Amino acid sequence: MPRPRTILSRLAPVAAIAAASVALAGCASGQPASSAEPAASGESSTGLTIDQVQEAGVLVVGTEGTYSPFSFREGGTGELTGYDVDIITAVAEEFGVEVEFVETPWDAIFAALDAGRVDVIANQVSITPERLERYLFSEPYTYSPGVLIVAEGSDIESFEDLTGRTSAQSLTSNWAEIATEAGADVEEVEGFAQAAELLRQGRVDATINDRLTYLDYVQSQGGETGLVDVAETEETSENALAFRAGSESLVTAVDEALAALAADGTLTEISQRYFGEDVSQP
Repeated sequence: MPRPRTILSRLAPVAAIAAASVALAGCASGQPASSAEPAASGESSTGLTIDQVQEAGVLVVGTEGTYSPFSFREGGTGELTGYDVDIITAVAEEFGVEVEFVETPWDAIFAALDAGRVDVIANQVSITPERLERYLFSEPYTYSPGVLIVAEGSDIESFEDLTGRTSAQSLTSNWAEIATEAGADVEEVEGFAQAAELLRQGRVDATINDRLTYLDYVQSQGGETGLVDVAETEETSENALAFRAGSESLVTAVDEALAALAADGTLTEISQRYFGEDVSQP
């Protein structure tokens, strides 16, 4: 049975030492970034224009539907909702079309785009050099650096302070590499929730993870965690909507819609709803 998808599993590595293993973004337990890349498919489809979308009156969107808080069903069976779901719905409304969601497993989602079964992927896709060779991307609508997280009152204030300290990390994640490079001893955990619990118990000194993972955790705990983020990595993951090559006019229309939604505060409102702050801006 496949392991649950996490925020980190879709996020590109955000620190310099992780750049060589760029993958994709992902959700709340802080598992390692997925190595899944655009799947080769025997099928291929041409791009799509904004005129074609408006004539059809619908934008067909590929998304997982099992990836909280970005694309999921409340209780597993309720209405499809989430940050990415709300963003793409608002975008489509800007140019006057309905949205049809096609819930697709992550491992098959690029194949669905390649084959023309969906028009766009809205599923926290990180912009990477490899993907840029094959796909078009909108302007980013999610920005997320890595963050150093400690218990309130800790004397750790920077990555340099990790020397000789203990950091709770999944051993297969890029965050474990960052902690090790900073001089920390790594305590193995299965995910962010376990790392957070060890921090609160005083059994480890820190943990490093994606900022979205941390914010989602804070929201799930009602804002009271006893933890604080004290430093950020220099590099930031940028996540955007992905399109087939040849869809330039559609991407332009989507970018204009995103700009309008940023200007009128819609992106900020959606972001605040899911993360407690605006992750739609760098």
